[in-house]
Amino acid sequence: MRLIYAILFVLLLSACQTNETSVREIDMYNGSGDMVGTATFSEHPEGVQVTMKVEGLSPGFHGIQLHENPTCEGPNFRSAGNHFNPEGKKHGLMNPDGPHLGDLPNVEADSSGMADNELMLADATLLEGKKSILKEDGTSLIIHEGKDDGVTQPGGDAGPRIICGELKTNPEEDNTESSTDPTEQNEGEEEE
Repeated sequence: MRLIYAILFVLLLSACQTNETSVREIDMYNGSGDMVGTATFSEHPEGVQVTMKVEGLSPGFHGIQLHENPTCEGPNFRSAGNHFNPEGKKHGLMNPDGPHLGDLPNVEADSSGMADNELMLADATLLEGKKSILKEDGTSLIIHEGKDDGVTQPGGDAGPRIICGELKTNPEEDNTESSTDPTEQNEGEEEE
């Protein structure tokens, strides 16, 4: 009987520890440094669900991707680096040679400029592994001014980066080091 209680205790303890990394919430900021919303990342069997609520967008569709650095220095957020792409694929959910692991479907802002969406980062994880979006220092979530066309290289022709949120591996630490030079792009092109 003691063995059963010990096993249940270990399972309960491990479930509590897993929950700490299986859900993360970040604040989203515009280029002026104003907080304009939040995004919550949660672990699911098919990937990482992103639930976001952001205001201050122009009505219509906006490209959104995960980028490789957890750094959001406004006003242009170039510090976030390139799209998160640990497998070296092409950009775009409709690209036969893609997508980047960080590519997401467009979000739609209503007539008041509010975007309230649930998205899925298919095959990504918040846990350990090659497809972890918390690997090294972490990543960032970027919203663009325009719609991502899903195929144009390297960034979907979505226009400037206008909103950013930092998803840091260790949120208490200040991680400002870039993992790659954001001026060096795939095939020499500049990524938005």
